[in-house]
Amino acid sequence: MTELGPVAWPPAPIRTERLVLRAPEARDREAFIELLASPEVHTYLGGPRPRDELERKVPRVPESSPGSFVVDLDGELIGQILLRRAPEHHRPAAAGKADLGYLFLPRAWGFGYAAEACAAALDWFDGVLPGEPVVLATQTANVGSMRLAARLGFAEVERFHAWDAEQWLGLRLPVTPRRDECSGRAS
Repeated sequence: MTELGPVAWPPAPIRTERLVLRAPEARDREAFIELLASPEVHTYLGGPRPRDELERKVPRVPESSPGSFVVDLDGELIGQILLRRAPEHHRPAAAGKADLGYLFLPRAWGFGYAAEACAAALDWFDGVLPGEPVVLATQTANVGSMRLAARLGFAEVERFHAWDAEQWLGLRLPVTPRRDECSGRAS
């Protein structure tokens, strides 16, 4: 299952201090191909896809499926955020939960864009599907991704071996509204 459930898609663009999270557009095609063909981006993801294959297969308007956000900086795609249901055949601790994934072009690394965009996507998710946990998986060798997971509030659930490497699975518990101690109302 890859759907997010009863969520209207695409949502209105999500704006942060520096970024816009939005649905893909035709102008994003070349940057999507660059993202998917980048050896640096895919170091911990099984390697890049061949550029000529991507040129043939990526549609004029890249896929706009529920949970797929373009990360836009000054009108240009610099990355992608994915919030999708983990497949039922996935790790038992992750199956059926929302799974956060992200890819950023190397020129966008080191500026905090991934943290800003992921935090905005998670805030959006908490608003449309309150009470739902989110998982994130990454290779333990991917130090930057491990730091980002901790910064976003993911706690380790398990480590496992897959794709010839040690993997890390983290869980971010759902954000629940605080109760006002005097009135009992959510705040």
